[in-house]
Amino acid sequence: MVNNNSPLVLALRRFTRHKLAMTSGMVLLVMILLALCAPLFEIWLGVGANDVNLLNRLQGPSLAHPLGTDELGRDQFLRLLYGGRVSLFVGFTAAVFSVVIGTVIGLTAGYFGGRVDAFLMRMTDSFIALPGLPLLIVIAAIDLSKLGLPDAWVQSESVSLYRIVFIVALLGWTGEARLVRGAALSLREREFVMAAKGAGASHRHIMFHHILPNLLSPIIVAVTLSIGGVILVESALSFLGLGIQPPVASWGNMLTNAQQLIWEAPMQAVYPGLMIFITVIAFNFLGDGLQDAFDPKAEY
Repeated sequence: MVNNNSPLVLALRRFTRHKLAMTSGMVLLVMILLALCAPLFEIWLGVGANDVNLLNRLQGPSLAHPLGTDELGRDQFLRLLYGGRVSLFVGFTAAVFSVVIGTVIGLTAGYFGGRVDAFLMRMTDSFIALPGLPLLIVIAAIDLSKLGLPDAWVQSESVSLYRIVFIVALLGWTGEARLVRGAALSLREREFVMAAKGAGASHRHIMFHHILPNLLSPIIVAVTLSIGGVILVESALSFLGLGIQPPVASWGNMLTNAQQLIWEAPMQAVYPGLMIFITVIAFNFLGDGLQDAFDPKAEY
């Protein structure tokens, strides 16, 4: 039997009353479903997302091409769907890895305190002090073939996707680390933690079975809020030509291709730009809704 006064039920009730968050969640769900169904739309339209037809370039919307075609005659609607697959995958995966790294570092620092805390937090401060976007650009511009990696892997179409995930996760964990560290500092003094120590529980058991479950709410919120930021970073790097590389489509490199046609075919830039804007705003509203839902003092 479900307890109507349990924290999870109360959080769900507060979330359902947050209209912007609920609307954003529905919008994101529709976008994800459309992106996942991209192969079905290819079959329905009878054309591939990467099929080039120079005789049909920059065409307007039609039954054959719902959003028209791009500068190479490729279907704009299908490329938006596949670009959404890539951008959403990069955003979600990099955000999850960032939060995992930040959670481990913050939990370790907050639980042990002392010199461990001082060392990990000074390391975190060092990462925060680094110039974010310039450093991302420098790392993204590294020639992977000179690092001794296999040529088959370096030349694969998906290598740029995984590289972006790695770069963003490597540099994007600092905020989550400070958040988790602050919460862990408070939780380690609670009675249930003291009781576990008195019972002889190991540090690892206390950290991952007693403290970490009480941090899930802020961690979930952090993941949600991070996804929008990661999508913006991926879009910026792809726009600069250092992110997802063609022929793999992403919203960022679609903007890059459209910049030279902004006066001739402005909708080439409007479509991916609008998708980025809607996605980032929706994730931010969803994160705000989750933050209010998990806050017991919220008035929702």
